[in-house]
Amino acid sequence: MPSSPTAGFSGKGLADVWGERRHGNPVWTTRNPVPDRQDADSRIGAAVVLLHGDDDRKMRHITIVLNPAAGRGQGARRRAELELLIIEAAGKAPGGQDEFQWEIVETACRGDGTRLAREAVERGASLVAAAGGDGTYGEVVNGLVGTGATLGIVPLGTGNDFSRHIGLGRDLAQAVDTLFNGAPRAIDLGRVQDKWFINVAGCGFDAVVAARVNRGFRLLRGTAAYVVAVVSSLLVFRPAHFRIDIDGKLWDTKAMLCTVANSSSFGGGMKIAPHARIDDGKLDVCVLGDAGRLEFLSAFPRVFKGTHVDHPKVTMIQARRILVESDPEMPVLVDGEVVGRTPCEFTVHPAAIDVMQPVEKS
Repeated sequence: MPSSPTAGFSGKGLADVWGERRHGNPVWTTRNPVPDRQDADSRIGAAVVLLHGDDDRKMRHITIVLNPAAGRGQGARRRAELELLIIEAAGKAPGGQDEFQWEIVETACRGDGTRLAREAVERGASLVAAAGGDGTYGEVVNGLVGTGATLGIVPLGTGNDFSRHIGLGRDLAQAVDTLFNGAPRAIDLGRVQDKWFINVAGCGFDAVVAARVNRGFRLLRGTAAYVVAVVSSLLVFRPAHFRIDIDGKLWDTKAMLCTVANSSSFGGGMKIAPHARIDDGKLDVCVLGDAGRLEFLSAFPRVFKGTHVDHPKVTMIQARRILVESDPEMPVLVDGEVVGRTPCEFTVHPAAIDVMQPVEKS
């Protein structure tokens, strides 16, 4: 098999998992082919690049779970760049390349991120990085909670909101360097519909908009796609009657949405909960009341600066448990993906996972 110019470093036993062993040469293994699918996130086969090194040396095992469809294909287009950055960062890290073994595994369909993250830990990975957008981060988190493995973030999505929150933004080189030289930080996670979420969840209009964004626009992505989805969805959306239980206090109201945030923004920079922190043991709830179309559109730009919180139709609350019922039922959003419908219960779980963050330079 022809050699690949870039690959990961692997120690004893990892090669045997894949049924191949070729010292000094990279091995490309395609496994678990799946039927062709219409899902935008689908890709045939999940692949891993491995380069086997010194079997007797104890190494740190890093797995990068890459969504090739993230960012409208940015994940696939920038894979070679990612591999080169990993080799460079590993070489500069304390101990150099000999101290690390790394691999890249690709998702093939929705849900693969969770499975691949779990399998990586079973192979001995102590750090599993999600390379994609907020949806990919969420999938990987669902495979890591309770394993003791640390989460890494590699921004290759359209919005990259959580990445911005922890100081990485869209900087791929900084993100890779953080995998090797960053510091782990314990952060909270939210949970709803039997799923963990790392960034933002909610129900109502925001979930309707996310579903429209996920169906895709031919020439738009990121914030532009989200804005167009907001306008088009607003034409047909009708507010619902919500019954919300917030830490035991009941609230009946007619509203457009109930957003529950662990982090501060979603949708490519919309600061839905500008004061949210990922380590305070609380979720930040944003409820938007019954606003007319023109009123909504005139106030909408304020969300990009976080000043919407002062609007009379907006209520902001911090809570640990939020139970939501609605009439009619509303779609439920979890880290950019629609996962079900109301009723639903949101809960916060303090210090549920460690995530690698950049080390502040003095």
